[in-house]
Amino acid sequence: MPGAGYLAERLVQAIVCILGISAIVFGVTHLIGDPVHLLLPPEASASDREAFRATLGLDRPALERYGLFLVNAAQGNFGDSYRYHMPVFDLVLERFPATLELAVAAMVFAVVLGIGSGMLSAVRPGSAWDRAAEFIALSGMAAPTFWVGVMLIWMFAVEWRLFPTSGRSGPLSIVLPAVTLGLYSAAVISRMTRSTLLEALGEDFVRTSVLKGEPWRVILFSHCLKFVLPALVTIVSLQFVTLLAGAVVTETVFSWPGIGRLLVQSASGGDYPVVQGITLLLSVAFVLVQFFSDVLQFTLDPRLRSAA
Repeated sequence: MPGAGYLAERLVQAIVCILGISAIVFGVTHLIGDPVHLLLPPEASASDREAFRATLGLDRPALERYGLFLVNAAQGNFGDSYRYHMPVFDLVLERFPATLELAVAAMVFAVVLGIGSGMLSAVRPGSAWDRAAEFIALSGMAAPTFWVGVMLIWMFAVEWRLFPTSGRSGPLSIVLPAVTLGLYSAAVISRMTRSTLLEALGEDFVRTSVLKGEPWRVILFSHCLKFVLPALVTIVSLQFVTLLAGAVVTETVFSWPGIGRLLVQSASGGDYPVVQGITLLLSVAFVLVQFFSDVLQFTLDPRLRSAA
């Protein structure tokens, strides 16, 4: 099968990456602090603390706990939350729709703004619009998410009172969080669209189409899009998973009830299973999306197929 070696190599890389991430997640979460001290009252006796630690399985060697964590995680079992007293997977599923809703809204904003501004910049390189779009894109990539969120709240929620300041209370409540979350991705997509489209416009098939007198609309959307599509598919898919993971800051700023806010609350409360479960699930999602985007890019790009 053509390309089987390429796909097998990517699959092995994905598996190794997931195992590495699981080890890092397991190790880092135990640097948060001893959950026994956070969950029990200060007046608890030493014997009570030891008994509670044994109940949570924290008295076992770290290597044994990591092996058990891997086995259970492979079966979709991430343990029970110390704080909410329910399975972590069920807790994540309960909060995930809010995060997915926010990520989809942010992705729509990022794709429309990013592709649109990138195409205009590529068609008119060096123009005032191109320079303005580049400045806005670089500013969007450099500005901290929490600062953007606070500025949007101050301007559009406090001063002008157009949108709610926080919460998930209706269609208007998602506008500011989606713009805050999607601004960085819009900037990335814009620069990627501009660079790949400029490369496509320099190809021989574009010159031939221009000499034939074909309209620019046809050249851009019929000919150049096929050239740009593989790179766009990759960057958009990766940015979507980045939005899911990057919702932590945005959800905290806007009190959005998703898994990002849950992650912050669990980390501050020493809820190891929730922190491990959310972080590992997001990491696995990122790796899997990367793998499938590689497969899709391999399918769409004849240059990769010929090289394989």
